[in-house]
Amino acid sequence: MTLQNRMRHVPAGTVLSLLLACPWAPAFAQDAPLARTAGDGALKWGGCPDFMPRGCEIAVLHGDPAGNNADVFFKVPANAVIPRHWHTSAERMVLVAGEMHVTYDGHPTVVLGSGSYAYGPAKLPHRAVCGASGPCVLFIAFESPVDAIAGAPQ
Repeated sequence: MTLQNRMRHVPAGTVLSLLLACPWAPAFAQDAPLARTAGDGALKWGGCPDFMPRGCEIAVLHGDPAGNNADVFFKVPANAVIPRHWHTSAERMVLVAGEMHVTYDGHPTVVLGSGSYAYGPAKLPHRAVCGASGPCVLFIAFESPVDAIAGAPQ
């Protein structure tokens, strides 16, 4: 069963352990030094939850996405609209490529360019749009297990 099909059967409001038992999880030692670029052929890209835009992909860079302190690349095509969603974890992000407009509920939209850092508090709903100049690649460091839940916490 694909990741997208597994997520289709997760009840609303349930934390989505996006990458648990994931066939494209990293196959490298977790305690070894590591360097990756978004274009690295060794990355194993997998799909995103169904509510994310078509062409969305995630690659695990380091850690166990079902545990604490996992790092991922999140990639969407140019002009992609990332719907309102939230994460159980706080997220620390650096935009690696593209231009992304990010809006957290109750806060003004910020425009991230390549190399921009952003912090998103746990459980704060947000949405984003990737600019027209090309695909957006976002590095995200999660403190808690990796998840993305459509809408807002209940």
